[in-house]
Amino acid sequence: MLQVRLDKEQEAILKSVQHNKKTTVASGTARGKDFVSAVAALCFLYLTPKWDGKGEMTENTKVALTAPTDRQIENIMVPEFSRLFQRAKYLPGRLVGHDIRTGNKEWFLTGFKADDKNTEAWSGFHAVHTMFVVTEASGIPELVYNAIEGNLQGESRFLIVFNPNITTGYAAASQRKPGWNKFRLDSLNAPNVLNKNNDIPGQVDYDWVKDKVVNWCTIIDKKDFLVEEGDFEFEGVMYRPNDLFRVKVRGMFPRVSEDTLIPSEWVELAFERHKTQKVNKSKGLRLGVDVAGMGRDSSVFCYRYDNYVENFRSIQSAGKANHMEIAGIVAHDISYRKTINEPIGPKAFIDTIGEGAGVFSRLEEQGFKTAFSCKYSEAARDHYDKDLKDITGQYDFANMRAYLFWSVRDWLNPVNKMNPALPYDEQFLEEATEIKWKFQSNGKLIIEPKEDIKARLKRSTDKFDALANTFYPEYERTVSKLRQQLGYI
Repeated sequence: MLQVRLDKEQEAILKSVQHNKKTTVASGTARGKDFVSAVAALCFLYLTPKWDGKGEMTENTKVALTAPTDRQIENIMVPEFSRLFQRAKYLPGRLVGHDIRTGNKEWFLTGFKADDKNTEAWSGFHAVHTMFVVTEASGIPELVYNAIEGNLQGESRFLIVFNPNITTGYAAASQRKPGWNKFRLDSLNAPNVLNKNNDIPGQVDYDWVKDKVVNWCTIIDKKDFLVEEGDFEFEGVMYRPNDLFRVKVRGMFPRVSEDTLIPSEWVELAFERHKTQKVNKSKGLRLGVDVAGMGRDSSVFCYRYDNYVENFRSIQSAGKANHMEIAGIVAHDISYRKTINEPIGPKAFIDTIGEGAGVFSRLEEQGFKTAFSCKYSEAARDHYDKDLKDITGQYDFANMRAYLFWSVRDWLNPVNKMNPALPYDEQFLEEATEIKWKFQSNGKLIIEPKEDIKARLKRSTDKFDALANTFYPEYERTVSKLRQQLGYI
């Protein structure tokens, strides 16, 4: 009736929903979790209600689909079940907004945003047959789950699907707790990947997975193979994945590592905010610039207004020094934004260790007083020549690089409630989650050497560096002159 084609793992999920009260699915990217959820929802909607010989409904059915945001309801869930409903042609009911409505008020499917402030919407959701489907389940508040749990009576079903970005919360716990039928959709096992074709449109494909294997995994020896690390064989070669590959491709939880500078879930939250949050230009632009050197392809510009990064911009250099071009772009951005009535003038922060020194010198020659030199190797000191601290005032830093990188961490950390917003950028996500830190013997924090990160990442952390530059203390120019006068330098 629905005219769909499911792979074997999706069939198993559908059978689980048929026979089990609770089903949880952790999934890699584009693995079809939302599609099979919509199939399950429609099957439950039309196969469970019952009528007597007079045509009167004796057992009603209600299905609720929810997600953390309205956008996810409108762009993910509604299109999936709408396409299925329209393709079937002969199913009773009609599409109305986010719902499928039948002629009976006690028989319907509805989709709406989960809201921990409105749990009453869940407490009144009763029927002989009820089904709750939650997508992007890691982002649902605990109170919502508590409200849904209160409705799991009689012939009820509960299906949650999610990308395992975080190791805590209700969704993550469902993959460990008894009472749940558990599944993991691994993109390595996707039919398009195994068959090296695109027979199933919209599902993850071979070329995408192969690219991630090359860029996100490390070749290992067979004797070092560990299942618990997510190690796998691909085209005759053994690999060990990084956390991004574990989450995005294999549908596995990230490793919990205390030395990782930024957990992937913090970045994902910032990506999500960017879709709905508006830029506030009242505090002015802070433009971070990471200048490409010999052998690197692009210079990167990061445009940050307080808690909102407008965009990352890359300029191709083809591995050649293009200082004058980069200086010209910075000069244009500073000058242009002065003329568009932004309340506070723009400031540019340029990494001057290496190629950026020429860009900064050119801007100084042109008289740009709001261009600042970022020296990662200098001491992390404030304008009173005291050690710079983290947001809690507890940590000291080995150098300015450590301070700036940790400032990005503090900014992204949900505990600090800065609500940062970042445009979705896979390269930035990869860079941010690959950086490690540790304590020195003197108790100061230090970031691992850039060469070590490049060895794992196979490139520099250009976008992360550009964002880190925007946190540079802007009094640097005046302080340097004062310290020089006092004989410190």
